[in-house]
Amino acid sequence: MKVAKLYRFNDIRIENVPVPSVGPRDALVRTRACGICSGDVMPWYIEKKAPLVIGHEPVGEIVALGREADTPLRPGDRVFVHHHAPCLHCRSCARGDHVQCVTWRKTKIEPGGLSEYILVPGINLLNDTLRLPDTLGYEEGTLVEPAACVVKSLRRSSMREGDTLLIIGLGVMGQMHVLLAREFGARTVIGADRVPFRLNKALELGADHVIDVSAEDLNGRVREMTGGAMADIVIVGPNSVEAMEQGIRTVAPGGTVVFFTPAKPGEILSADPNYLYFRDINLVTSYSCGPDDTRKALEYIGRGIISAEKIVTHRFPLTGAGEAYRLTAEAKDSLKCLIIFDGV
Repeated sequence: MKVAKLYRFNDIRIENVPVPSVGPRDALVRTRACGICSGDVMPWYIEKKAPLVIGHEPVGEIVALGREADTPLRPGDRVFVHHHAPCLHCRSCARGDHVQCVTWRKTKIEPGGLSEYILVPGINLLNDTLRLPDTLGYEEGTLVEPAACVVKSLRRSSMREGDTLLIIGLGVMGQMHVLLAREFGARTVIGADRVPFRLNKALELGADHVIDVSAEDLNGRVREMTGGAMADIVIVGPNSVEAMEQGIRTVAPGGTVVFFTPAKPGEILSADPNYLYFRDINLVTSYSCGPDDTRKALEYIGRGIISAEKIVTHRFPLTGAGEAYRLTAEAKDSLKCLIIFDGV
């Protein structure tokens, strides 16, 4: 079977590897589509894992099940597969912190999403593989994992009805925050970016205001738009301390700043603790997602709140994986790039 393997940030090769053997509790999925994650185009993050078959947003069709597979799913079912799955029994899982579960961190799909076939280990099959409703296509299925990360982010923000939400960074994940904001109670949604295509898209998808940070002062414009109150919730998308500091400056007293993406290695966030303390500012991180988030994301996608029509901008065959990766990393006039496999 063919796979797309990354050796270095700008070196992705299409190679032939054996189809994985199915263990007694595993499933073999024929991949039909897979998204390119914006998190995977951070060089420092992805190159430390190289060489690897990239992609962790796959959907496909079950073609084989191990004889002891613990699942109601059957060959022929169309499924979303999460690349990690928690045990659901440990202390972290009991607290809902699925990404801190040791099992979650150890699990993975083999060899990766940009592969014609994927081996789904038994724990992933049991705890975070979802059957796609007949009403949804494969392209919608690729959006479950990224949408679930946004669901978790907005849940952790503790947004209240009527809040003002500022989203810094309007790539595909920022746009999904725009699409889901009203579901979590936002009254006013403000987006900030420097790319005109993305600013216009945010308005198209429901943002009330946008700020071009290449030409306008973010802090001043948020103050003006909110009558001096600032934003109750700030989602910080870009992976930089500078963006995190902007989030802290633009949040209202009593508000929450969500760090949606890690900073670059070596960067240190410095903050005046008394500035945070006397303003009751909450700093919250939101890393990946768990099974409760994926199920909720699938519900939102099923309702059409998030759809491929709204956010998928480019589609490529597997042989175009390098171009899809480059376009995602460029972060300009694109949002979501998908790899579409033969037969879709």
